[in-house]
Amino acid sequence: MRIATFNINGVNARLPRVLEWLGETKPDVACLQELKSPDDRFPAQAFRDAGYGVLVHGQPSWNGVAILARGVDPIETGRGLPGMESDPQSRYLEAVVRGIVIGCLYLPNGNPQPGPKFDYKLAWFEAFIAHARRLGGCGLPVVLAGDYNVVPTDEDIYNPASWRDDALLQPASREAFRRLVDQGWTDAIRSLHPHDRIYTYWDYWRNRWPRNAGLRIDHLLLNADAAPLLHAAGVDREVRGRPGASDHAPTWITLDLLS
Repeated sequence: MRIATFNINGVNARLPRVLEWLGETKPDVACLQELKSPDDRFPAQAFRDAGYGVLVHGQPSWNGVAILARGVDPIETGRGLPGMESDPQSRYLEAVVRGIVIGCLYLPNGNPQPGPKFDYKLAWFEAFIAHARRLGGCGLPVVLAGDYNVVPTDEDIYNPASWRDDALLQPASREAFRRLVDQGWTDAIRSLHPHDRIYTYWDYWRNRWPRNAGLRIDHLLLNADAAPLLHAAGVDREVRGRPGASDHAPTWITLDLLS
């Protein structure tokens, strides 16, 4: 079973590229972030025509998450984070697909920091950590996939010195990610590629894509029931280099459901 996460940076602007990627790689589940579209303008029919069932939690102009499932309809189990019921931003969607619990998230960026946006990032992170603790022990395989807006270590960025003031590298952001993983979650990419320089995001500015000046901020975390099923993990890096591409590349895992 192939599960992917992809911050598409505007679903209507990137639709041809996203459909192209789906046709080429055929993930069984695709978690999309930063839709920048309300539900009624989300191109659900285009994804259905491509063979995918659709769940969407959109918002005009900003944020938004969706779960696509090839050949089946995702069974929704959550929309928004418990403890963040008053949050107007669409950042979390949860479903069951073929016996796997899928959490699709778009964690706040937090810039500029310090300030209210960084405070919101940390508050959202705490609510997510609490929900992940409950979810991890649900008795089913769980995959938490999305744009976490956290660079976990200096090995996950081309040059940490130039990003030291950014919210993605702040000690509080990294400490929250560590506490999340320490609940018993497996960082799929790092588990299978412990020493490789792997990036999932390249800013549009300063020629960063041609220079491979990237960051790893898109993660798939697996609970103790899902981790033994992990077979492969990687990044569809070439997608980032195509005309009209998102500034992220799809990140994916495969689970061996027969093991």
